[in-house]
Amino acid sequence: MEAGVIGWKRTLAMLESLQASTTLFTTAAIAQFAPELLRKSAAHHEIASHGFNHAQLAPGDLATSRKALQALSGQRVLGFRRPRMQPTDAAELLATGYQYDSSIHPVWLPGRYNNRALPRTIHRRSTLIEVPASATPALRLPLFWLAFKHYPQALYRRCVQQCLQRDGYVNLYFHPWEFTDLSSSGLPKYMRTPCGEALCDRMSAFVEWLRPRANITTFTQYLTAQGMIEK
Repeated sequence: MEAGVIGWKRTLAMLESLQASTTLFTTAAIAQFAPELLRKSAAHHEIASHGFNHAQLAPGDLATSRKALQALSGQRVLGFRRPRMQPTDAAELLATGYQYDSSIHPVWLPGRYNNRALPRTIHRRSTLIEVPASATPALRLPLFWLAFKHYPQALYRRCVQQCLQRDGYVNLYFHPWEFTDLSSSGLPKYMRTPCGEALCDRMSAFVEWLRPRANITTFTQYLTAQGMIEK
């Protein structure tokens, strides 16, 4: 848990230096472990649920994680993202009070999932708003955290530009622990490099490139502007 808090603090510092607000999908467990850090985060960012624990989604976790995060943050928690981008029942999410879900990664990741048949852009499942992680329009190249690490930056930016032109938005996701020093973490090299300050520098350069091309905002702010969530 301490390692997660270190990454969380580093990410907040980076976002503050970039003057960027975002949505932080947070487990209730780490929020309860570091409640002051959650309240500090909530002052500038949207708090959404990542379940109670990252390991699994147990019965009742949708409700208990939302309740805990709302109590600690003072925000309405409207969004959910399931760990490892696994599907979750729409009716259960709606019944628990969530308005949007961002657990779909509409790509093929060998050994993990093949979601190429799923919708690529924002849509509704029942009345639940689905906000898939972005993938390029034609080839469905993923733009998630590993792509940011390993695509040449010119290619990554070209892919992001394609999504902005076709879809009008881009939904990217990263993990706080990525921005810490992972050299002795024991993680595979493809997961841990680049990391720390090198990755922070890469992210800073990317955000400065992105800023004149897109409004960097939270999920709820964007969906409200689109008329999909009521204020």
